[in-house]
Amino acid sequence: MVDDDAPIRRMLGRTLAAEGYRVAAADDGGGALAAIERSVPDLLVLDVRMPGLDGFAVCRRVRERGLAIPILLLTARDAVSDRVEGLDAGADDYLVKPFATAELLARVRALLRRGRDPAEVLACGDLVFEVETRTARRAGREVELSVREAGLLKLLLENQRRVVSREVALERVWGSAFAATANSVDQCVLNLRRKLGEPSVIEAVRGTGFVLGR
Repeated sequence: MVDDDAPIRRMLGRTLAAEGYRVAAADDGGGALAAIERSVPDLLVLDVRMPGLDGFAVCRRVRERGLAIPILLLTARDAVSDRVEGLDAGADDYLVKPFATAELLARVRALLRRGRDPAEVLACGDLVFEVETRTARRAGREVELSVREAGLLKLLLENQRRVVSREVALERVWGSAFAATANSVDQCVLNLRRKLGEPSVIEAVRGTGFVLGR
């Protein structure tokens, strides 16, 4: 839950916690993205007007990372053009301030229900990856992955036995908004190999990129 207004942030936190939700709060867009990098939530409740990265920018960054987190935008801006901008940025729902607590909670419940559709699962041998939760298991052992590690593994699994170039990986996993280099991809692959264990399922293709499952 992200809002730069401390009293509103506390009120929303208490309201959601009282309904049994575990709430992590951030006071700006940068803090929100850092929190998501550490642990991806089931739902993002996001204020629009914030200093630095506003809610629209956060939405775009989240979607550029390939994350399907349901996003509920909260804002005092109720013009049709504002709602359209929020939805085009990747939000799933839009609630105008001031709002009734009962409506907020109803929208939260509805968005969380949408996230309970049967999960897409990608697999290669004894490696299994659940897309929505970004949960990886190797030979039954759960593997904890960062957001980018999960994004890269998903990309490789979707392109099994096909070479994924570093350029494609940068575009699909890091996105144009992030300053990253080919070395970023190489380091992420090293981390994935270490976490997934032996025998390695990711093979380097000299001068090109990487392939999984060949």
